Amino acid sequence: MASAGERAYVFAKACGIVSKSWIGRRAATLRGISRLAELDRLVFSTGARELPEKELLGDLEARLLTRSVNAALSLLGSYARPPEILIRLVKVYEYAELKSLVALKRRGFPSAPPSHADIGAFGAIRYQAWPDLAGMLAGTEYAFIIDRRGAFISDEGVSVETALDNDYYAKLWKSLVRLRKRDRAASEKILREEISLRNCVWALRLRTYYEMPPDTVKRHLVAVEGENFSADAEAALELPLDNREAWLRWKRLAFLNDDSAAWKADPRYFQNSASLYLYRLALRGMRLHALSIDAAFCFIKLKQFEEDLLTSYAEGLSLGMSGDDVARMLEAGA
Repeated sequence: MASAGERAYVFAKACGIVSKSWIGRRAATLRGISRLAELDRLVFSTGARELPEKELLGDLEARLLTRSVNAALSLLGSYARPPEILIRLVKVYEYAELKSLVALKRRGFPSAPPSHADIGAFGAIRYQAWPDLAGMLAGTEYAFIIDRRGAFISDEGVSVETALDNDYYAKLWKSLVRLRKRDRAASEKILREEISLRNCVWALRLRTYYEMPPDTVKRHLVAVEGENFSADAEAALELPLDNREAWLRWKRLAFLNDDSAAWKADPRYFQNSASLYLYRLALRGMRLHALSIDAAFCFIKLKQFEEDLLTSYAEGLSLGMSGDDVARMLEAGA
């Protein structure tokens, strides 16, 4: 368990990094930019790249990812023995990359391995075995996604991506409940809300974009043994997507887009609203639980939020949107 000295040092370090992050009031500066190169110079200053706009987006996104990962690793390095819950949070990057590898294998591997975030000693994927995915995962906690024939696993229609989500959240939750209650007051609230809202977003997306029936949608929701994080999503599976009045008694109504003459549930609006809500929970949790593991958990969540925010700006600017346009889009439901 982390010592009192470690906890105090970690909190001070986290506060220093957050004060220089592009969240909260400082994020308002992003509204004034109009080109991708401006965003690069704003975030990376002297480390900005002189690249054509078409090449800059991918390069900038990769550096934003590395920046977020390095901030989390820097904090973990402040502990003699980093709490498992924090290691699990950092491993979310590896799960995301594994999903990308699955997609690449389905399409046929390119000749060179994709770039990836380096999470140091916490990483398990053996990129040196590329393009042998089975070899890359052999003996790791991810090996379960490939069967003995070298094919992807399939359990009653559950996709590999859903299986990975279930595995990630199950292990994250298990590491959370091992903490003393005073060390996880904010973390537990955030994680409960995150999984529940993630299921709601996913259900809305699958119904809206793929017209999936309720029974099929249920197979794509995150399930954690002993918990019910899909109740809110399942409660809305039969509600009409074009009638807001039918949603008025739904628990998550506040995250839906506002009423209009031609109303239709908007998954992107819901996701933006949920993201801002979780950001506020993390910011409040870090301030209120300075000397608990909660503070470090919330810090990593805040850096991940910042990464998502900056990536959204990068993608919007690359499409010709202004910084103000991107801000208005992201502030849906604020």
